[in-house]
Amino acid sequence: MATMRLFLCEKPSQAKDIAKVLQATRRGDGCWLGPDLAVTWCIGHLLETAPPDAYDARYKRWDLSDLPIVPEHWKMLVKPKTASQYKVIKRLLGECRELIIATDADREGEMIARELVEHCRYRGPIRRLWLSALDDASIRKALAALKPGTETFSLYHSALGRSRADWLIGMNMSRLFTLLGRQSGYQGVLSVGRVQTPTLRLVVDRDRSIADFVPVPWWAIEVQLLAEGTPFTAQWRAPEDACDDQGRCLKQELAQQAAQDMRHAGSARLVALKTERIREMPPLPFDLGTLQEICSKKLGLGAQETLDIAQALYETHKVITYPRSDCGYLPQSQHGEAPAILAALERTDPALAGLMHHIDPRRRSRAWNDARVGAHHGIIPTAAAQSLDRLVGKQCAVYTLIRARYLAQFLPNHEYDRTQADFDCAGHALRAVGKRIVEPGWRRALPEALTPAKGRETPPSQELPALREGQDCAVAEVTLKDLWTQPPKPYTEGDLIKAMKNVAKLVDDPRLKQKLKDTTGIGTEATRAGIIQALIERGYLLKQGKALAATPAAFSLIDAVPRPIADPGTTAIWEQALDMVQSGEMSLEAFVAKQSAWMSKLIERCAGLRLTISGPAAPVGRGAGPWKKKRKAGKPGAGGRRRARPAAPP
Repeated sequence: MATMRLFLCEKPSQAKDIAKVLQATRRGDGCWLGPDLAVTWCIGHLLETAPPDAYDARYKRWDLSDLPIVPEHWKMLVKPKTASQYKVIKRLLGECRELIIATDADREGEMIARELVEHCRYRGPIRRLWLSALDDASIRKALAALKPGTETFSLYHSALGRSRADWLIGMNMSRLFTLLGRQSGYQGVLSVGRVQTPTLRLVVDRDRSIADFVPVPWWAIEVQLLAEGTPFTAQWRAPEDACDDQGRCLKQELAQQAAQDMRHAGSARLVALKTERIREMPPLPFDLGTLQEICSKKLGLGAQETLDIAQALYETHKVITYPRSDCGYLPQSQHGEAPAILAALERTDPALAGLMHHIDPRRRSRAWNDARVGAHHGIIPTAAAQSLDRLVGKQCAVYTLIRARYLAQFLPNHEYDRTQADFDCAGHALRAVGKRIVEPGWRRALPEALTPAKGRETPPSQELPALREGQDCAVAEVTLKDLWTQPPKPYTEGDLIKAMKNVAKLVDDPRLKQKLKDTTGIGTEATRAGIIQALIERGYLLKQGKALAATPAAFSLIDAVPRPIADPGTTAIWEQALDMVQSGEMSLEAFVAKQSAWMSKLIERCAGLRLTISGPAAPVGRGAGPWKKKRKAGKPGAGGRRRARPAAPP
């Protein structure tokens, strides 16, 4: 009779950490053994969705007449490279009395375990270990609060829906457009994906905006004034009818005349003076997308590189919580751990001593909000912080960012007085804006280079002298500036991650815009970096320094595919449908049926297209197929997510 409890982890390193806490110290075949329990591991996905020829041998040859390919009963195959570990898990599932799923606490982690449960026909009781960090204290806390298996089962169906939708679009549309391209003489694989193609369109559209941009001249005037001998700077405010929608003066003669008038005036009279106290709350702890965005902007890191570093900080060093989070908020219960975390941070870095005088562990910023926390909370340091000497280079830089955002939650608001002084100078309007810091607050924790990017409304960093209404200030210097409007900037990886998250802002259709939630985007926190990397590997995007640029083949593909395939709004709607599967509002079967019907109509509409593809063929082989999935950071073969083998057309 089976008496053993089985813990099923996602990767060997995770299993080793959990086994240590469970005192499962005896090494078995593909597992760790302890008193009445075993801890085993997957190596990412041990199963993969079967390719088309597993359903019918004729699908080995790519033929337009066979499309669409829609499996009636979906098949999963054991991945050959990790078949030995699959056999270990199958044997242990047959011997255990209870299964505890301990894979990563997300949609894909649930699928990695549940697809094995289904394939091996395990029918025993299931509970879920839900971990947000891999230090000993966090593991013990999670072991004491195991969830019923039914509570997270819907995550599996949501992940399965995503996988099948990706298969349907990737297999069918990539075959379709590759074959259409071949008819036109293009010999490469034209990879089309449910998420990758809308992402590619974002870059193509941006590159076209840059190429089509026509610069327009505009003029500004900067005036240096003196108040009781103290200099400060004011800006000319041109009449609205002479400006564009961003307040830039487009009339050269007007600007030249204004500059000449002010030079001759000698002084400017202060006609209105207003000072207001501004209070800025600290930025939230990081979610993964925001971390990737800031690391791209401030540290020059790629999206995948940032994810790999964060995964190592979580998995190897255990100094941060789960990094693949889409939420920056923290649960109220987590506030109780703050004193221990803060004490650990102070012990490990003596340089924090001065800052700690201002830290108040009792302070609750807006980050502590149960209503805004989903499956995961913001990325924060753990109490297992150790000497920063173990973190080198980029790892230390990323950890410092994460730590700074957490420390900021225990500091006061940043407060400053914003003074706006309006002047009349020879009948022309001038405005000077000053900022005087009253309380540095949370900005003490964030070095200047790591603070959030300043917006257009942020006051310039000048402090105005004492002023009073009716005062005359001498005109010391008038500078007329000849300027040109600038084109949009190319996407960096961080910018593209942000655009994928906030895709609703880029959707023109008012009906779709209304449907999209603020939090809906294309891809997920865990997949976006892999999508961008795949587009680079497949020859659709090039990296030029930090910037991304679309290749000629990318432009041709985006022009050829039906608009819905490349429309970020359509993809975001499907993401919402997956959320409905997760919440139980839509069944998995209904979701896949809708996706199949939609895809079939597109194939019917596109089968007769004539393509003209520019540029060299995309590479055929490991990176060329449409079915490459995201990967986890870590050692090769030790932490990868599903990677179905791509196939080239015959």
